[in-house]
Amino acid sequence: MSAPTVYDVAERSGVSIATVSRVYRNPDSVRAQTRERVLEAARELGYVPSGNARGLASRTTGVLGLCFPDYADPDAEADAENDSGADDAAMLYSDQIIRGMERAARRHGYALLIAASLQGGPESLVAKVAGRVDGFAVLAQTVPTEDLEVISRRLPVVMLAGPREIDHLDHLVVANAAGERELTRHLIEDHGLRRLAFVGGDPDSPDAEARFCGFREACGDAGLPVPDAPDLRTGMMTRAEGARAAETLLDRGGERPDAMVFANDQMAVGALRALERREVRVPEDMAVTGFDGIPLSRIVRPSLTTVRQPIRQLGEQAVELLVQRLADPSREPVSLELPVSLARRASCGCG
Repeated sequence: MSAPTVYDVAERSGVSIATVSRVYRNPDSVRAQTRERVLEAARELGYVPSGNARGLASRTTGVLGLCFPDYADPDAEADAENDSGADDAAMLYSDQIIRGMERAARRHGYALLIAASLQGGPESLVAKVAGRVDGFAVLAQTVPTEDLEVISRRLPVVMLAGPREIDHLDHLVVANAAGERELTRHLIEDHGLRRLAFVGGDPDSPDAEARFCGFREACGDAGLPVPDAPDLRTGMMTRAEGARAAETLLDRGGERPDAMVFANDQMAVGALRALERREVRVPEDMAVTGFDGIPLSRIVRPSLTTVRQPIRQLGEQAVELLVQRLADPSREPVSLELPVSLARRASCGCG
């Protein structure tokens, strides 16, 4: 069966070839109703646009792609702008994945094309990337499942993080629940902390929810009340959100928590600064923990107790799976869980 072409999409959607081209090259120049009709036709046909159809058919672009949500942290970007030596410290989760993928891609003779999806329609952007690469990795919550189904008919796709929504795709995840469970047990058993407040993310965030599950399991194992929901949820899980969460928990009244357990390091770092402003001593008055193990977690004061996940290895392993799939398209898909480790530091009273 031959790959569908721009002509097929134009015929199916009842528009000109030029209109189809504009939908992918300059979507804002096409009326929303027409744009959706073209994209729907492309989905039905399994069409992936490319400036080089011959290269797409033979998988010879020499490029691998990565798509991830554009969850920038303004505080981290400001630090990097104000201090030329802060680049490594300001590196976030996606930065580490990029470094891992770039390293492995170079080793296999590939370049890496990176796309941060923007709110308001990642579909055309992802289609553009898919048309210019031999295979690509996608972080959870970046691309609608139905769009991935279409793209995966034409080229290898690896899902990073989140649940395995498509069985025939390779899938990578880290041990989120196990890591948070170990960290919470450490706070309870080694430090004797009993009042723990968990600050999570959006309920649609699979990583944050898995971490909350691990937190609940540790509370249950210790005979503590098991919460049905995090004490607080934040949207973007940035430093600013973490600072606001810490302020909110302090202002609630009643007994303060013994520890604030954050679903990622960025929020925890923001909380450290907010607690310092409020003259709450960490860890003497309150422990603070994060998750991810970004470089900044080592150099903040006090240094942050966290769960260190192999973020760069996640990127490297994604490339390895893509290369294996390109070499053997019939290989059975795999789902791998990478281990994590607990970094005991000063913010919980260790170190």
